[in-house]
Amino acid sequence: MSTAHQIVDILLAGLIAGLVAFPMSLVAPRAATSVGVAAAAAFYFSRHPWGVDEASGREYNEQLDDLYERYLPF
Repeated sequence: MSTAHQIVDILLAGLIAGLVAFPMSLVAPRAATSVGVAAAAAFYFSRHPWGVDEASGREYNEQLDDLYERYLPF
């Protein structure tokens, strides 16, 4: 995995954190940041979708890597 792929993973994790934390802050403001960071960490450190088996997780990761290869120049 190249540095560019890792940077995109970090940016996506940040986007996930924001998309989870912002709406949750309307309901539970004290827990919103923690839950958003947990969701981002789950994406970044595992890159597996929730609720699927290991083979589907590998397929998901390969699709992400192929997408990165297509759009990232380095």
